[in-house]
Amino acid sequence: MASDTPEPVRRVVEIWTDGGCKPNPGPGGWAAILRYGEVEKEMSGAEAATTNNRMELTAAAAALEALTKPCTVVLHTDSEYLRNGITRWHTGWVRRNWRNAAGDPVANMDLWRRVLDAAKPHSIDWRWVKGHSGDPMNDRADVLATRARDGTG
Repeated sequence: MASDTPEPVRRVVEIWTDGGCKPNPGPGGWAAILRYGEVEKEMSGAEAATTNNRMELTAAAAALEALTKPCTVVLHTDSEYLRNGITRWHTGWVRRNWRNAAGDPVANMDLWRRVLDAAKPHSIDWRWVKGHSGDPMNDRADVLATRARDGTG
């Protein structure tokens, strides 16, 4: 029997993430910008010895962990590794007990699990954007990640 009670409206949060190292591996930084309506929050952090991929995953995990209620999320990333891992590869990894197609342990498994756990309460549209292509929010996230890496953020 259909209910006349409307579904609760989920808040829509847009997120832009970026991460990087120089050199790779080496010192790294990550950043995320969260936008809900007119409200924005910037987040960033750094690690002394890491990789580009770890920083990309950390940015996504930290951004999703910052959400306090289930949300509809549009997450923008310039990392094909993150987008493909979360939308295509992870189901096979889990099915194979966190082994990749070659049978080796999945790289960055700790962070993949963190991203998956943080994503659970939300409905997420994972969108890839070409990096360094003039997308203002992606460029802004890149600047924040670079500043974090360089210790100036």
